[in-house]
Amino acid sequence: MGAKPRNVLYAQSGGVTAVVNATAAGVIETARKHKGRIGKVYAGRDGIIGVLSEDLIDTSKEPARAIAALRHTPGGAFGSARYKLKKLDESTAQYERLIEVCRAHDIGYFLYNGGNDSADTAWKVSQISERLGYPLVAIGVPKTIDNDLAVTDCSPGFGSAAKYVATSMREAIYDVRSMWRTSTRVFVLEVMGRHAGWLTAACGLAAERPGDAPQVLLFPEIPFDEAAFLARVKTAVERDGFCAIGVSEGVKRADGKFLSETGLTDAFGHEQLGGAGPMIAQLAKTKLGYKFHWAVADYLQRSARHIASRVDVEHAYRLGEAAVKLALEGRNATIPVVLRVSDKPYRWKVGVANLADAANAEKTMPRDFITQDGFGITAKCRAYLEPLIRGEDPPPYRDGLPAYVRLKNVPIAKKLPPFKL
Repeated sequence: MGAKPRNVLYAQSGGVTAVVNATAAGVIETARKHKGRIGKVYAGRDGIIGVLSEDLIDTSKEPARAIAALRHTPGGAFGSARYKLKKLDESTAQYERLIEVCRAHDIGYFLYNGGNDSADTAWKVSQISERLGYPLVAIGVPKTIDNDLAVTDCSPGFGSAAKYVATSMREAIYDVRSMWRTSTRVFVLEVMGRHAGWLTAACGLAAERPGDAPQVLLFPEIPFDEAAFLARVKTAVERDGFCAIGVSEGVKRADGKFLSETGLTDAFGHEQLGGAGPMIAQLAKTKLGYKFHWAVADYLQRSARHIASRVDVEHAYRLGEAAVKLALEGRNATIPVVLRVSDKPYRWKVGVANLADAANAEKTMPRDFITQDGFGITAKCRAYLEPLIRGEDPPPYRDGLPAYVRLKNVPIAKKLPPFKL
């Protein structure tokens, strides 16, 4: 007889996306195909918080149709959390607790679905399990709308968010173009991106021809120059009647400080940002006298499953599938990634990277993806972005609205004493 099948522990981390549940579906459906080698798939309720508190969900209680419906459902089906584990030597107790939970529930595979910080956590888990002599295969699973994971061509979640902001920008431009003579002259759309301007770049896809709006894009990678910005806005308004602007939440001044810095930090220790869009819009009003409107895409850009990119959904599902296969192969401390084969036609394949290379690394916009003046995207950038937003994969609709699934999320029985987070 072979070895007893061991269980999988899957958890979602950080900001959710329109397609992270497609990755969960890929994980669970693939694991169910390997019943001889995998027992059950447990999910941490609210991410790593659920793992540490031994609040685990038994996904085997969900019927196949519910798991399949995750593929078209936004949000985090099992809950997520912004909770960063400290360094191994600073918080050994947390890591030991994690291994204790795994030992109590015969977990042999730990799959952590998130961004840079999550890759770091999964890598640390792989280290502590070896240190404590517990047989555990830790696999990172990529996810982030910011597209700033360093080891992959793109991150699942980005393509759909990019499609949403590009569509929103194009539709808003049609609106402003209709009204500029007697109404709004400047429209600003603020998108996510703390240090990397990938979503800001995606706003540039809204332009139908060279020279079309949006006439100004403000990237975190390019220091904000107020005089150059105002001159560019004035030129656009005088030429076109209006100016559309895409701005990253993380746009910075020349001294490196965020334009919208609040002085607060989030659970990962990142600066809490807010209001770059309205600040930019107000500047156009104060300095140039233009009437303005602004919008902040905020949660809408990461939850808009109704307009998800089909390519993005495929990336998300297949990387979840690949994560299980890597786990079964014993490929500890690795992460499945997207490898681009060609732009035209767009072709890609699943690759594998080391978690150590993904941990806390950040991929920002290459300078040759941004025009020389710093206010637009180049043809090279457009060639990179366009394939990622292609294709439609709409969810089913009921009574005019998307019909999404809500799982039962049945907990398993706890075996350990409570743990203080």
